[in-house]
Amino acid sequence: MRQLPGLDALFLHLETPEMPMHVGALHLFELPAGFRGQWVNALRKHLKARLPYAGALRRRLAELPLNFSNPIWEPAEPDLRQHVLQHQLGPDADLPELHAQVAALHCQLLPRDRPLWRFHVFEGLAPAANGRKRVALYTQLHHAAVDGQAAVALAQVLLDLTPQPRELPALPPRGKRSAAHGEVDLLRSALTLQARQWFELARSLPGKAGTLSSLAGSAASDWLGQTAKGAWARLKGEKAPRSHGMLNLAPRTRFNVPVSATRSFASLSLPLMPLQAARKALGASLNDAVLWLCSTALREFLKAEGELPRKPLIAAVPVSMRESGDTRANNQVTMSALSLGTHIADPAKRFKHIQAASGSMKAGLGSLKSLMPLDFPSIGLPWLLPLAAKAWGGVAEKVPPLVNLVISNVPGPGVPLYLAGARMLSNAPASIVVHGIALNITVQTYEKHLEVGVIACGEALPDIDALAAQLAAAAEQFIELAAES
Repeated sequence: MRQLPGLDALFLHLETPEMPMHVGALHLFELPAGFRGQWVNALRKHLKARLPYAGALRRRLAELPLNFSNPIWEPAEPDLRQHVLQHQLGPDADLPELHAQVAALHCQLLPRDRPLWRFHVFEGLAPAANGRKRVALYTQLHHAAVDGQAAVALAQVLLDLTPQPRELPALPPRGKRSAAHGEVDLLRSALTLQARQWFELARSLPGKAGTLSSLAGSAASDWLGQTAKGAWARLKGEKAPRSHGMLNLAPRTRFNVPVSATRSFASLSLPLMPLQAARKALGASLNDAVLWLCSTALREFLKAEGELPRKPLIAAVPVSMRESGDTRANNQVTMSALSLGTHIADPAKRFKHIQAASGSMKAGLGSLKSLMPLDFPSIGLPWLLPLAAKAWGGVAEKVPPLVNLVISNVPGPGVPLYLAGARMLSNAPASIVVHGIALNITVQTYEKHLEVGVIACGEALPDIDALAAQLAAAAEQFIELAAES
C-alpha cells in the first residue's frame, strides 16, 4: 500500500469545482511530410507502448474506509479512448481558438475513479508556414500526482529526440501483483503509517524549532534595521526605502478575489537567445529576467487600467526541493514570496530591486526547505480541508493578501522533441489559480524559446490577451535595457 504523502494529498483535499487542481500545457505539433490518417490514433498507439514506463499514468486513487486519512494509489490500466480525446476545430483555427478551448477544458475536474490525467487532441488547425499539417495537444495532469519537475521527467519518457520513436530498455520482470487489500488491512497499514509520521514529526521538532527561531531573529533584525533606515531617511527629509523582505503584505488587486469556475488563458513564445544575451550582459539569472518581464508587464497592464497600486506587487514563487536525478512522480516543492518592485517607474532601478529581492529569497531557501515537510500526519484532513477550502472562498476578498499572483519558472529541454512522430513546435504551461490568487504565470524554456502560459479566473481577468501583449512588449524592453547598460 502506498498512501499519498501529505503534500500530494493537499491538492486533492483542497480541490473544488472553482479550484481544479490539475496542471497542463498546450502544445503545437507539426506532422511529418506525407502523414496520413488521424494523429490521435498514432498518439494512442505510442502511449500504449510507453505506459509501462510511465507509472504516474497507470494508477488511480482508492479511499480508505470512512475517508479518515489520505487515499492510496492502486495500479490501474487506463482506457486510452477515455484518456486521449479528439476535438475538431473550425477550418484554419489558430491560437485564439485554442486558448478558448484550453480555458474551457481547464475548468473541468478530472474523474477520480480512473487515472488522474487526460490528453486532448485538436484537429483542424491552419497549416504551418511550410504547408505541413499541424495539430495541438492540451494535457491535464493532476497536481496530486506530479509537480513541475516530475512532469518534466514524465515528458522525458513520452517524448523522443527524433521523429522515429526510440526503443526503451527492457523493464525488469514484474513481481506477482498482491491481492486486493481488505478494509482491516487498509486501516491497520494507515494507522501504522500515521503513528510513524507522528514519531518522525516529534523527532524533527527540536531542529525545526531552532531553525525557525533563527529565521525569526533574522527577520526581526532585518525589520528593525529597515525601520531605523526609514526613520533616519525621514529625519533627513528623504523618502524611506522599501523592504525587499517577506514582512510586507501585498496590495489588493483585481487578482486577489475568490475565483469562479471559469478560466481565461493565453500563451506566447518569446525568443530565448536575445533574452539570454541580455540577462548575461546585466549579470543576472534567467529567473531574474523572467521576474522583471512579469513585473514590467503587470505594471503597464494595471497602469493602463488605472489600477496600479502604490505598494509593490508580491509574487509567490514555487521552489523545487527535488534533489538532482530524483524522478519520482510526487510533489517536492515549497513557496517563497518576492517583491516585484512594480512601484518603481525606472526600468533599471526596478531590475536592481528584483535582483536584491531574489537574492534575499535565495539566501533564506536553505533554512526554509528544512522547515517544509513533504509528508505529515493526515488523520481527519480529508474531512477538514474541503470545508476549509470552501470557507476560504467566502473570505478571500476580505483578508489582506500575502501575495498577488504566482510566477513559476521551470527549466526545459534545449533541443527539439517529438511525440508519435510529430515535432513539438511550442509548449505553453497552464497551471492553477486559487481563491485569493486568481492569476498564475508559468514559464518554461523549450528549444530556442521561452514558452509562457498565463491562466487566470475568467471573471477576474477576462482581458488576459492584453496582459500577454504586455509580456511580449516587456521582452523587447529588456533587450533594450541591456543594450543601454
